[in-house]
Amino acid sequence: MPLFRLLLTILLFLPSPILAGSVTVFAAASLKTALDRIAGDWNARTGHTATVSFAGSSALARQIEAGAPADIFISANPGWMDHLAANALIRNETRIDLLSNTLVLIAPAGTPALPGFGPQTDLGALLGQDRLAMALVQAVPAGIYGKAALETLGLWPSVADKVAQADNVSAALMLVALGEAPLGIVYGSDARSDPRVTVVADFPADSHPQILYPAAITTDSTSPQAAEFLDFLQSPAASDIFLAAGFTLPEPE
Repeated sequence: MPLFRLLLTILLFLPSPILAGSVTVFAAASLKTALDRIAGDWNARTGHTATVSFAGSSALARQIEAGAPADIFISANPGWMDHLAANALIRNETRIDLLSNTLVLIAPAGTPALPGFGPQTDLGALLGQDRLAMALVQAVPAGIYGKAALETLGLWPSVADKVAQADNVSAALMLVALGEAPLGIVYGSDARSDPRVTVVADFPADSHPQILYPAAITTDSTSPQAAEFLDFLQSPAASDIFLAAGFTLPEPE
């Protein structure tokens, strides 16, 4: 009997398939490299499983609207989180601004930097007959931020008819990485994740709205682990992974 009680005590305090839970996360495509690592770290620490589905924020928000079973949504801009909030699809009291990012112009690895990038840069001439890879400029956050930055710098008219729009920022990055486009606009974290591309210019922070990644638990979530995973995303361990991947932390208000 004492041995039985000892084994029972061990089982109660160790993660096991019987005690382990799960959480389903819908996250912006740009988070994949960092969030895959964080999900694995959380599993190793707790025994729980975080299943992450990555896509453009607009596509994920529409899936949640249609009833997809997500426990946590992490958007690459406030707009799509606001959209779900307006339709009572997130728990507003759980909403946080998790991360920030930078916006960069990329080219295939080995391409020299563009000195003095700004309003005087003839981006259209640099492209010639080629295309500028961007995420969807009317729907996907990276594309929305990118178009705003180009408009602020007065560069949009020269490239508006030369944009190759991709479903998400990862797909835009891939067009440049594979040599299908000579230039692309992505997040700084994306550029760091793929050695086949290099940053040739940084967009000024004031050329576009601040890039924010809000996160929240969905209204329909039934996972007891959702709040725990959301807390873990804000932990020093997770922050270290995000920072190493090229993200930044939002400035306190």
